[in-house]
Amino acid sequence: MLRRRRPRGTALQLIALFIALASLIPLLFILVVSVQVGWETVIALVWRPRVAELLGNTLALIALTLPICILLGVTIAWLTERTDLPGRRLISALAVAPLAIPAFIHSYAWVSLVPSIHGLSGAVLVSVLAYFPFLYLPIAATLRRLDPALEDVATALGLAPWRVFMRVVLPQLRLPVAGGALLVGLHLLAEFGLYTFVRFDTFTTAIYDQFQSSFNGPAANMLAGVLMLCCLGLLALEASCRGSARYARLGSGSPRGSMPQRLGRGIRLAGLLLLATVLALALGVPLLTLLHWLGAGTQQHWAWQAIVPALAQTLALASVAAVLTLAAAVPVSWLAIRAPCGLQRWLEKCHYVSSSLPGIVVALALVTVSIRYAPGLYQTLVTLLLAYVLMFLPRAMINLRAGIAQAPIELEDMARSLGRSPRQALLGITLRLAAPGASAAAALVFLGVINELTATLLLAPNGTRTLASAFWAKSSEIDYAAAAPYALLMVLMSLPLTWLLHSHSRRAADR
Repeated sequence: MLRRRRPRGTALQLIALFIALASLIPLLFILVVSVQVGWETVIALVWRPRVAELLGNTLALIALTLPICILLGVTIAWLTERTDLPGRRLISALAVAPLAIPAFIHSYAWVSLVPSIHGLSGAVLVSVLAYFPFLYLPIAATLRRLDPALEDVATALGLAPWRVFMRVVLPQLRLPVAGGALLVGLHLLAEFGLYTFVRFDTFTTAIYDQFQSSFNGPAANMLAGVLMLCCLGLLALEASCRGSARYARLGSGSPRGSMPQRLGRGIRLAGLLLLATVLALALGVPLLTLLHWLGAGTQQHWAWQAIVPALAQTLALASVAAVLTLAAAVPVSWLAIRAPCGLQRWLEKCHYVSSSLPGIVVALALVTVSIRYAPGLYQTLVTLLLAYVLMFLPRAMINLRAGIAQAPIELEDMARSLGRSPRQALLGITLRLAAPGASAAAALVFLGVINELTATLLLAPNGTRTLASAFWAKSSEIDYAAAAPYALLMVLMSLPLTWLLHSHSRRAADR
């Protein structure tokens, strides 16, 4: 029996290695700066009361926000996926809709409605409303896939419904809860605009303020180092919480769907009240506040001579970044499917670790590198686009890998046997078949760039203004009516991504 030759892809491996080294720039930047300033200076800058205050704020924010998000995610997912609650499908779509509103627009809406909201309590409230869908999505998808046979057995053994949920269902939600909590935690560490509005100091806001005042001083770099350690600590914590248990069903046949659990009148009313309250706070407040400021604005606030260029520049940057990120994702994704090995897995981990770092750390690293080693690249489109690629590359890789996995390798082999080069086989056969995954990857990057704020503020060339940076400039001047049109455009362009996430989650769960 002939053994199929594994594709070598030497050229792709070299390209993937170069991309992985580029993705390590933020990590290497922190290490190099620490060595250059000396350990005594590092210790003096890190062991300061200000750093302790920021660390305390960050830990308090995570400790309060994550449990509430987990509780909301599990409760809403159970109500929409496992009960006979009326309007479940509509509620399921609305529960994902807050993701269409960038977090800093959530904060803008609340601060303009309730100017007294500030500090830790305001930060926790807005963070929960903006980020709980990141937990709802994976938990709901997992509940949809669970085989109810285990629950039937537990019920037959005499366990009450709440005991069945706690002892059978909840342990099987460990993976989505850990993954969703990690995603929310990383967003809490990276968010800038939300906490600036509510006047709550975090590492990200402090780094930006320090950069603005001292322009890339050692203090900002060391704060970035502490923030990087917090991100890596979250990754390690998620890995330990995830564990190594297996959750796959091993029996023959396909699992049947679960029967919706009948709710009593009291529980049904309480569930509807909870959902109505959460959706009113997460959707009603931002949308109604936005409509209020749109209505309060005059013709001067609809400054099309400024809005149209901002929209055009945003679309241009997002389009170019999507194409570049997709091109960078091709070598790593192809190697992951066609030629998996230890080197490839190491390269992939580099991208995921680097992408977990906040955008302000990536931007600060590129500022330092460009100023010291390539001054001609400082505050150019090249540096800005590189930041977008480093930040959003894993989004493209995840979707592109799935598309390449569904393209049979035999078609590539056949194309080569007919005289096609490996590059021609990859471009003409594999990537054509992987087009749906590639288009989804490009869409995720495109919409990620539209709502990106911190890296754009630090790296954008003079004269470049995106919708996010224009919104930030207007809202920083407390001109909420002038900021509203930019916010509306961002929300409208984010809606397709939200629907894509929701529909993709349902399709994946139904397979």
